[in-house]
Amino acid sequence: MALYAAYASNMDPDQMARRAPHSPLRTTGWLQDWRLTFGGENVGFEGALATVAEDSGEHVFVSLYDVPDLDEQALDEWEGAALGVYRKTRVRIATLDGDVLAWLYVLDAYEGGLPSARYLGILADAAEKAGAPDDYVKDLRTRPCRSLGD
Repeated sequence: MALYAAYASNMDPDQMARRAPHSPLRTTGWLQDWRLTFGGENVGFEGALATVAEDSGEHVFVSLYDVPDLDEQALDEWEGAALGVYRKTRVRIATLDGDVLAWLYVLDAYEGGLPSARYLGILADAAEKAGAPDDYVKDLRTRPCRSLGD
């Protein structure tokens, strides 16, 4: 079974239960030497979309799910992998039980642009539900964003 590292709205266990009902949460961890960023402003409906980019010394909180093939295909559809919006890459995740290999989605677009305030709120709520540290959630809630009317 493949191990999936969710760093955006899929950290929300309720959302994952709807999108990938056969994929239990295994644990949480940190994607070391990567940072959460945004890009593809022209692709998203409300502004830039979440992605990750390599950046020494930075880290991204993730939820790790055991994902069978059927749910992986469903997630690929949700994330637009077949359309080329996101692509999968394998990464090493640091957990309390040691490092594990997992896959995650990386936006296939240039970095830049601002997410909508609503989208950023969804990401912060998902991180909070996943048990991210308070300072991580606070950082998400205070990132630059744009209103829906922009």
